[in-house]
Amino acid sequence: MREEFMITRGGRQYVLFAGLLDEAHSRGLKSIDTELLQVPDESNGHVAVVKATVEMEDGRTFSGLGDASPENVSRNIASHLIRMAETRAKARALRDAVNVGATALEELTDGDDAPPVPARQEERRPRPSRAHLRDATASQRSRENGEHPARDSSQKARPSQVNLLRTLAEELRGENGVARLESRIGKPLTELTRAEADEWIDRLTPPEERG
Repeated sequence: MREEFMITRGGRQYVLFAGLLDEAHSRGLKSIDTELLQVPDESNGHVAVVKATVEMEDGRTFSGLGDASPENVSRNIASHLIRMAETRAKARALRDAVNVGATALEELTDGDDAPPVPARQEERRPRPSRAHLRDATASQRSRENGEHPARDSSQKARPSQVNLLRTLAEELRGENGVARLESRIGKPLTELTRAEADEWIDRLTPPEERG
């Protein structure tokens, strides 16, 4: 798994769904099928349950279940329970397919695998810290490429920064969060410089969660 798709929170590593999908494609992903097992309604506590099945080109199949309810997603995602359950199911199936033991970031509000969250933050999924972003992007690549950090920050935003911004935008602003954020910034996230991306991550991350 590429480092740009790994996130550190509370001393533990988590993987981004985009990274699992990228790794699966590199290993011969053939298809991902999903099945809605339970439609959320009042009788079941508004819990959506989805099953995902991943098939690789060599014929192997892997499956995973994902659930989502108003109790384990943020308020902005509460109206998209089926979509979140599907994402979680696919993440679990993909983790088995590519042999990744780290929990996906999208699973953190499940309760089973998530690190303890203070009561005031129970409705918000943990987000990657700015300190980790520096460690995983600018500082590490600067050492590898022999670049000076000041010069490095003026280059195009790294994929890890763009992925983090997309995650933050969706959590804060819902399904159209990315488009709304890009409209506010005035250009696509992929056209941000590393310094600009770092600045926007800082703006979108609550003070108590910054590294």
